[in-house]
Amino acid sequence: MIDLEVPRKFAPLLAQARGMAEEVFRPISRKYDRAEHDYPVELDLVSALIDGMSDSGAGQGAGASGSTRATDTAAVGSGRSTKTPKAGNRNGTNLSSVLSILETCRGDVGLTLSIPRQGLGNAAIAAVANDEQKARYGNRWAAMAITEPGTGSDSGAIRTTAVKDGDEYVLNGEKIFVTAGERAELVVVWATLDRSLGKQAIKSFVVERSNPGLKLVRLEHKLGIRSSDTAAFVLDNCRVPATDLLGDPEIRIEGGFGGAMQTFDNTRPLVAAMALGLTRACLDTTTDLLIAEGVQIDWDEPPHTQSAPVAKLLAMEAEYEAAYLLTLRAAWMADNGKPNSMQASMAKAKAGRTCVDVALACVELCGATGYSERELLEKWARDSKILDIFEGTQQIQLLVVARRLLQLSSSELK
Repeated sequence: MIDLEVPRKFAPLLAQARGMAEEVFRPISRKYDRAEHDYPVELDLVSALIDGMSDSGAGQGAGASGSTRATDTAAVGSGRSTKTPKAGNRNGTNLSSVLSILETCRGDVGLTLSIPRQGLGNAAIAAVANDEQKARYGNRWAAMAITEPGTGSDSGAIRTTAVKDGDEYVLNGEKIFVTAGERAELVVVWATLDRSLGKQAIKSFVVERSNPGLKLVRLEHKLGIRSSDTAAFVLDNCRVPATDLLGDPEIRIEGGFGGAMQTFDNTRPLVAAMALGLTRACLDTTTDLLIAEGVQIDWDEPPHTQSAPVAKLLAMEAEYEAAYLLTLRAAWMADNGKPNSMQASMAKAKAGRTCVDVALACVELCGATGYSERELLEKWARDSKILDIFEGTQQIQLLVVARRLLQLSSSELK
């Protein structure tokens, strides 16, 4: 059974992540928000620190690259597991990754997304790659390319094609909104082997960023997370070795999409953790600002007996706590080999919506200070929206949850 206390073995990791947020990220947060698309050189030292922690075993899976499942992945391409997880309560890399990302995002979400070798593509590789592929890709930085023009929330409608040609696949299509797409060394590209077969034919491929067939079209100018680059690509007869297909190369009519979609079971709790970190930052800063203005907060008294700002703050704290517990559950289930698709979507939906609501409410509560650049609140409000959109929008998360609860397929409930 899940233990809601943070495991003691994670304490050094979380202390490091908290220090990183407060001493490295926050001081440069405004700088790289203004200098959009400039690479934050300070992150090279952060990356080296994470690598050192991981190599020593002290990191406990810090960052997105540590996120994986506690099951044998030999049959992951067909959505099947071949090993029963060990009995007991395992607090592993998914939980540690969620907790450490929550801490770093108290400093800056965009900078967290920009840490080398900690991209969402790394989590995708950890989720579905075989042992040989994991060893080959090693500590390389991987972005993830799913979204296409006209194909956003419906990942099953992907139009990018992958055609087998000898020992290679030839990829053709267009990808947009690729986080860290310019800076990463690898891009995990989702493509279909046969459009007529729908989502069952969709597979993911690891493409070298230097591949001449992967052409950068533009970098997006964005509302928030400006320190993180967001790229658009065209794949023009992009040749990829067959050994760079992640998971099962066979098209399986039953459960064939499960291997690709399992990526989301790992990455959605990570995005929920990003939202939690930003929410926590907003709440802590707002609390400090209210206290500095003489607002009295009594955490032991019911909200209706206190001032309106305090009642609002307490309500937001409750929303945060609900999202936090949902996220811990989704990560814990992944660590213990339990199917967590519904719980991952619940966590992402709740945390994303809470993040947006809290960020905007904190700006409002703090008045002129919240709207100005004297504090980071206005920046956090801008950053918050993406956390309710990428890795599946709010509406898609609720649809996934509804399908699981009602036991209906995607064709039965659209």
